[in-house]
Amino acid sequence: MSGVASAEAVLEVQGVFAAYAAKATALSDVSLTIPAGGMVALLGSNGAGKTTLIKAISGLLPLHHGTLVSGSVRIAGTNITGLRADRIVRLGLGQVPEGRLVFKHLTVEENLQVGAAVVPRAVGRERIAAVYDLFPRLAERRRQQAGLMSGGEQQMLALGRALASAPRILLIDELSLGLAPIIVKAIYAQLRAVRAAFGTAMLVVEQNAKLALEICDTAYVLERGVIVMSGSAAEVAASDRIRESYLGSSGGAL
Repeated sequence: MSGVASAEAVLEVQGVFAAYAAKATALSDVSLTIPAGGMVALLGSNGAGKTTLIKAISGLLPLHHGTLVSGSVRIAGTNITGLRADRIVRLGLGQVPEGRLVFKHLTVEENLQVGAAVVPRAVGRERIAAVYDLFPRLAERRRQQAGLMSGGEQQMLALGRALASAPRILLIDELSLGLAPIIVKAIYAQLRAVRAAFGTAMLVVEQNAKLALEICDTAYVLERGVIVMSGSAAEVAASDRIRESYLGSSGGAL
């Protein structure tokens, strides 16, 4: 898990340093690799740099007055460092942002069509149909305005919108935030179905460390902008340091 280039890697982050204007370095020599079809957890406390890394990968860092100072990011071998966010999406990156951020004035169907706009129409129709198969509730409410849906339904829609773009890899940022545990478990079950159906790789940033380590194959731990541990999910979960810092006796909300 060293971030070394691999022909089978769908996402490679190598030696990334990032900073915000007039602030100290936010990421320092961060490297990680996600294999095709892999599910990787990114753990860390608030302020560790998780969201900054997501922005650096997705090309959104400049919009938040940040800079990718050095290092590189590749999707399926293509260097995407410095590309605009829309071009990165077209190269196969999908994102489920923290806070869901669905288009509340649009219907469910229209939200999914926005996601599918970057792929050929026939592919988009197929992907939207597949999203409805995965999330029957969205199919039932396809003509409803997204802003009138519950938090759990909006999270399903945010995931479905990302899937509609036929991504090679999904960045999933704090999926469980603000949702009831039963809803979170149902959505995570669908993530397994997504991987089985499409082979989509995923980088999962999750406040609930226990849940993330249960669903993911491997994990990285980020502290103060530095990767301090990586390995299989089982190895990371068994670490005394991780158990004390992130899991604890209550099961691990970060």
